Amino acid sequence: MKIIILMIIAYLLGSIPSGVWIGKLFYQKDIRQFGSGNTGTTNTFRVLGKPAGTVVLLMDILKGTLATLLPTLFHVSNINPLWFGVCAILGHTFPIFAGFKGGKAVATSAGMLLGYSPIFFLYSATIFVVCLFVTSMVSLTSMIAAVLITLSTVILPEVWPQVLPQHNWLLTLIACGLTIFIFYRHRDNIKRIKNGTESRIPFGLNRHKDSSKKN
Repeated sequence: MKIIILMIIAYLLGSIPSGVWIGKLFYQKDIRQFGSGNTGTTNTFRVLGKPAGTVVLLMDILKGTLATLLPTLFHVSNINPLWFGVCAILGHTFPIFAGFKGGKAVATSAGMLLGYSPIFFLYSATIFVVCLFVTSMVSLTSMIAAVLITLSTVILPEVWPQVLPQHNWLLTLIACGLTIFIFYRHRDNIKRIKNGTESRIPFGLNRHKDSSKKN
């Protein structure tokens, strides 16, 4: 029963629609009515600006981290903490507080990794930043990074155990599932990438290329 309750709490944590609440409370805007209509970090940056986007990014990461740490905080040791991170990701993607229409799970997934292994989180964050510098596109970076991080869960225990000491096949399974899901949620972005119309951020090697304002 305790595990079920904590999983529900993890889902509710993930369900907090950070971008929607920040937009309505401080900017009198519902970000779902602007930009891509997404509730996540990227659209928050676009619609509300850097300060709001940064706050939402940190909140979305924190949701995944707190959820993953719930079994530690409440002294539950007979279940892999990653399951609670998954519950938060489901909450973020299908939030009960926002009509079950949420974000694309990237930031909350990062938060799950932070709660599970801070070193592996830093490794994964480095992959993301490098990919973002090369592509200047958050969408493409999210997909590439998801693939590389998934592969890393298999390879690192063999070649760099200081970052990931041992194989955790649940981590690999979750990473595979999230990668598929991230590609699915970015299917419109994939079309725009192929057409050369995907939005770019003012950072990285390709920031000066022409793009549309949609994402």
